[in-house]
Amino acid sequence: MNYSVSTLTAVADCDTVLALIEKERKDLSFRKLSLERQQENYATTTIEVSSEIEVINAELAAVNTVVATLPDGDTKDDNIKRQKKLEYNLFLLTNRKANYGAIALLEKEFSIARVIQELAEADAFTIAVIARRSSI
Repeated sequence: MNYSVSTLTAVADCDTVLALIEKERKDLSFRKLSLERQQENYATTTIEVSSEIEVINAELAAVNTVVATLPDGDTKDDNIKRQKKLEYNLFLLTNRKANYGAIALLEKEFSIARVIQELAEADAFTIAVIARRSSI
C-alpha cells in the first residue's frame, strides 16, 4: 500500500511512528505465537477426541447388544446405567469435537495467515517510514 509518509516532516515524527509500528509488531507476534500454540493443541485434541469417540461407539454397541439380550433384573439395570453413561460421554466428546475439530482447526489456520499478512504489511510500512526519515 502507498502510505502518505511525505506528511512526516521531522525525524522525531518518523521515530514516533516507528515506535508505534514496533509495538504493533510485538502485539502481532504474540498473537501469532498464541494462535500457533492453539493450533497445535487443536490438532492433538482432534486426534484424541476422534479416537475416544471410536472406542466409546464400539463399547456402546457391545453394551446395547448385551442390554437387548438380558432379562429384567439387576444385571440389566447395571448395564442400562453403563449404557447411559457411555451415551453421555459420547455426547460430551461430540461437543468437544465440534469445538476442537477440523473446522476449529481451519479457523485457527486462517487467523494465523491473517496475522502473517499483517506482520508483512507492518514491515512494508516500516520500510516506507525509514525511507522517509532518511530523506528528511
